[in-house]
Order: sequence, then C-alpha cells, then structure tokens
Amino acid sequence: MDKYTDLIHQTFDFPTEEFTVHNNELSFNGIPMMELVKQYGTPLRLTYLPKISSQIQKAKVLFKESMEKLNYQGTYTYCYCTKSSHFSFVLQEALKNDIHIETSSSFDMPIIRALYEQGKVSKDIFVVCNGYKRDLYRNYITGMINDGFKNVTPVLDDLNEIDHYQEKVEGTCQVGIRLASDEEPKFQFYTSRLGINYNDVVGLYESKIKDNPKFKLKMLHYFINTGIKDTSYYWSELSRFVHKYCEMKKICPDLDTIDIGGGFPIKTSIQFDYNYRYMIEEILRTIQRICKEEGVAEPNIFTEFGIYTVGESGAHIYSILDTKLQNDKELWYMIDGSFITNLPDTWALNQRYILMALNNWDKDYQRLNLGGLTCDSQDYYNSEMHSFQVFLPKVQKDQPEPQYIGFFHTGAYQESLSGYGGIKHCLIPSPKHVLINREEDGTLKSWVFAEEQNEESMLKILGYKS
Repeated sequence: MDKYTDLIHQTFDFPTEEFTVHNNELSFNGIPMMELVKQYGTPLRLTYLPKISSQIQKAKVLFKESMEKLNYQGTYTYCYCTKSSHFSFVLQEALKNDIHIETSSSFDMPIIRALYEQGKVSKDIFVVCNGYKRDLYRNYITGMINDGFKNVTPVLDDLNEIDHYQEKVEGTCQVGIRLASDEEPKFQFYTSRLGINYNDVVGLYESKIKDNPKFKLKMLHYFINTGIKDTSYYWSELSRFVHKYCEMKKICPDLDTIDIGGGFPIKTSIQFDYNYRYMIEEILRTIQRICKEEGVAEPNIFTEFGIYTVGESGAHIYSILDTKLQNDKELWYMIDGSFITNLPDTWALNQRYILMALNNWDKDYQRLNLGGLTCDSQDYYNSEMHSFQVFLPKVQKDQPEPQYIGFFHTGAYQESLSGYGGIKHCLIPSPKHVLINREEDGTLKSWVFAEEQNEESMLKILGYKS
C-alpha cells in the first residue's frame, strides 16, 4: 500500500455520497475539482449552494418522520442561525426551504429588513432574537415589531431586558426566555454566561409578564455549547430543561414552544457515524416522557441549526507552492494561503476538516506538515481527525502540474472570524470566492462572488489611500 488512492480506500469506506475519484482526480458533490482549479486558480474558496437546501430538507424530513412515528403532538420549525454565515447567497438559498431565522446581534435585523424589501421573506416570518442585547439591538427589535413583524420574538437574556420592550413596543409582543444551562464538567466555568438562572424564571414571569397585557411568554430557549451529543450530560441538561418547561406551562397557558438550539454536527472526517434519526427520536421521546409524567401537552419545537445548515457547502482549495525538509526529518508542504487567515478555527480551536488531494491519486504518498504563508509559528496543519498525521501524494520538483489539495466542509464561521475582505495577519489576501449551483437539468453553473483581495483595498483600509 504505497499509492494515495490505496491509502484512502483502505482507511475509509470510499467513495462516499459526496466524494468520488475519476482518472485520479477528486470530485466533490459531482463537481470535478481540477476543472474548477483550471478555471479559477488558487487559492480558492467555494460554496456549493444545493448542499444548503439538502441539509435543511434532510432535517425537516427526519423530524417529520420521527414525529409521525412517535405520534408527537407538537409542530416543528426550522430556523437558520445567521451567525454561521451572513452572506446573502446563504440566506437566499436557505429561505427557498420554508425556514425561519434566529439572530444574535444588532445588524441581523437590517439584513432581515433587506430580505423583506427584496420579497424573500414576509412579515409573518419567525425571528428568534437571541444574545445579550445592547440598546441598538433592542431598538431594531422593537422597530420591527411596531412595523408589523408579528413573530419577531425577543428571547430575554437578563432580568431587565423586558423593561425596554415595555417602554418601546406600541402594541403587544411575544417573548421567550433563555435558560442558563450548566456547562459540561470539563469547562472552566460552571454555568453559561448567557440566559437567566433557572431559579429566577418563575419570578421574572410573575413580576413582569403574567399580568401584563403587552406580553405573552411563548417560548423557553435551551442551548449547550457541546452540541447535540449522545452523552449523559446532554440528556441530563435536556431533561432539566423540559421539567422547567412543564413547571412554567402549568402557570403560563400561553407558553407552547421550546427552542432546543443548534448543535447538529457536520462531517469533519470521512469516517462519520453520527445517527441523526436516532438522536431526533430520543429527543422527542425524552420530551414526551417528561410531559406525560407532568401532565403537560407536548410543546412545539424550534431548532436553530447553523453549522449544520451551511458548513458542508464550503471548501477551501490550495496549491502546494514548495516543499521544505527541516532538520532532515520534518517535511513541509507550503500552501498558497494561510490557516490563520482563511481557516481560523484550525488555529484557535484545533478544528479538523476533511482534507484530500485533488489530483495525483495514483502517486506515492508521504507523511508531512502543511505550512501557511504568514510568519506566525502557529500557521500550520499537521493532523487529521482520524489520525495524528497528514498524508498526501509525494511532490516532485519536475512534475507537470502542481499538487492541489482541498479542505472540505468549511462553510460555517470561517469568513466571519477571519474578517472577510478586511486586513488579515501578514496582509494575506482573502481568496477568490466562487459560488456553484445546478440548473434544473443538472448542469453545473459557477460564478465569481468576490475576486481575490488586492493591494488597493488593503491600502485604503489601512489609511494610505482615500
């Protein structure tokens, strides 16, 4: 076993739904990657838009089928968590699937207004407004409520937030309350900084909502940082939350919805065995069981999937500029980009993505480290999710074309974290960004969303040009 194709086929169940190889070149969701490289060059960021819709539809079908199987009496609503990616092409693709929106900051609200003005959403859309809210965010929320966006729902994050809506909302307003979850034991703190303590929820409701004709408490919100995992910690926190919902439902007839947050994972390795159907059914069973014990009707369910919605639509493509052998034992492949500036989660969180060669699958492979272009010692990538090593085809000095590699499922958060179109470490430019879609007959269509950042924009941002 010394060819790259042998390594992949014997390490994984390959090919997969997304990845195939033809003539020793990789295809991603049916996109011949080398044809894309020859058309647009590298470094390159791509977004495959149909994947966004397919992810949404998969979750909606699984919830529908699971609810029917268990005779679950509540409804299901899919929200997209905008902070995962605010780009217009993401929202426009997601909104084709009858979804709603979860927000986390002030400028989410003008985005929703822009979508409304473009005819992409109506005033009936549910907008779950999360996060700790400064005055600007609160003003945008009340402005939209007063303009007739009747399902804009501020989720209270502290005890005094509701005072703003009491003063500013002109008619009536539905609200939610976020509960402060306990964090996983390995965290450096015990309870989330976000949300309201469990012990304060009843008092908040009775003092400021119960007898106030302006407000209806419709939703309790729950989120934990570890995501939806089959662990005793997750089931314990979910059960605690549902018990609190039942307690509140008994004193608040208007309450009929829980938001169980985001947290569905995406594939960060070809070896991926997360059972979405099992997890959905177990969540529903847990809610059903507790509600039956408490004598409470089953609530409607909202989710706010972000990474799950957009993550698997993205990829970053690089070419290998050169190889360097350091200390006679450490081999480096230098890429024409940067991990710190293009994929900051690899640096900040030690996040691992699916990494594969685009070409030369028939060549010998070798162990190596990948180095980025910045002068920072942390700008490297040297392990994959399934191993503590990176293997790629051997690069020869005289080979006819460069070695190309791809990092896949990078569609969430990376551009926002790295400051899209702004100044980055060592002035490494943002790569060219290409969008890919399919026509009704299945033909691939691609176009440039943004060219690679140039020196003119950098000099302007830095104040050297007006």
